[in-house]
Amino acid sequence: MPDDSGTQVLLSLQRLNRIRTIDEANLTLVAEAGCVLQAVQQAARERGLLFPLSLAAEGSCTIGGNLATNAGGTQVLRYGNAREQCLGLEVVTASGEVWHGLSGLRKDNTGYDLRDLLIGSEGTLGIITAATLKAAPLPVATLTAFAGCASLDACVALLKRARGRLGAGLTGFEIMGRFALELVARHFPTLPRPLPNARWTVLIEASDTEGIEAARARFEALLGSAIEAGEVDDAAIAESLAQSAALWHVRESIPLAQAEEGVNIKHDISLPVSAIPEFVARTDAALAERYPGVRLVNFGHLGDGNLHYNVQAPVGVDAKQFLAEKEHAVNTLVFDALVPYGGSFSAEHGIGALKRDELAARKDPVALSMMRSIKAALDPLNLLNPGRLL
Repeated sequence: MPDDSGTQVLLSLQRLNRIRTIDEANLTLVAEAGCVLQAVQQAARERGLLFPLSLAAEGSCTIGGNLATNAGGTQVLRYGNAREQCLGLEVVTASGEVWHGLSGLRKDNTGYDLRDLLIGSEGTLGIITAATLKAAPLPVATLTAFAGCASLDACVALLKRARGRLGAGLTGFEIMGRFALELVARHFPTLPRPLPNARWTVLIEASDTEGIEAARARFEALLGSAIEAGEVDDAAIAESLAQSAALWHVRESIPLAQAEEGVNIKHDISLPVSAIPEFVARTDAALAERYPGVRLVNFGHLGDGNLHYNVQAPVGVDAKQFLAEKEHAVNTLVFDALVPYGGSFSAEHGIGALKRDELAARKDPVALSMMRSIKAALDPLNLLNPGRLL
């Protein structure tokens, strides 16, 4: 989004959309920055491989954007953010030079890690034009279920149990609060709702390179033991790929349902998983006391400690007016509540222009100084994405 000066150029990399190479033995592929994420996933799948970065916008978002923002998504628990899924970059610098860094090496200790510096820099240090990406063997079996829990403490206990039982096979662990799913049911009534009475619903997914029967036995044993331990009240396992896709569609419809309900105050926060139940209880209470009737749309990636902790206006209150009048105060309350737990006010959505002032106020001053020095060294004329991040 250019500013109002009339001097900024909007650069599109949509025509840089080739998959240059796929190296099956090295488990890598080289994709240009304009490749749509879904196209990269499909190219890998056609060669019997998995590119595991997955998010709701995968039909339109591009690899360059995913890397520039260090995108997260639903499989961070096993495979990591976009940064962990990239081995090398090709980048055009602010001075017009090209860094040919498309290495497929997993070990290369030859100085500063420029790749990791450029990833997540939001286009402020260089323009990513291509990337060498990690692939993984395509799973033989994937199992998906909804599990109903009475509390966030029970959700955390289930996560611990799932890690112990499934190990690296645990690929997804999402939580959805009751009100978040009530919004989905209200605005998309044709979507399934297997556990309508659950206070918290967990979407749990496991992948396995062994046969489906052994994988399903382990999955069912996990959920059975969690029910016996009182961590799970009830569970529903997808019986087909279509049912699995339907469960994920429910999860991915929460932001759309929020939009149908009206504009809301969005938060993309992260905390240690162990701190999430206490944080939510205290912050829910503080918001309810200050803004009676406020509705909390709480969902996200519990497996990696990332919550989308969103605040909807009370029933009968104009949503746009509530946003205009309360957003700053609500943000301050939520962000301040993160401090005792060492949390972050931006988990996977980045800083951009909207959170730039929050970064300046909340980031460690030494870290900010180092970041400004790096920006000045690599882009002394402030040509790349000015006014963003710093």
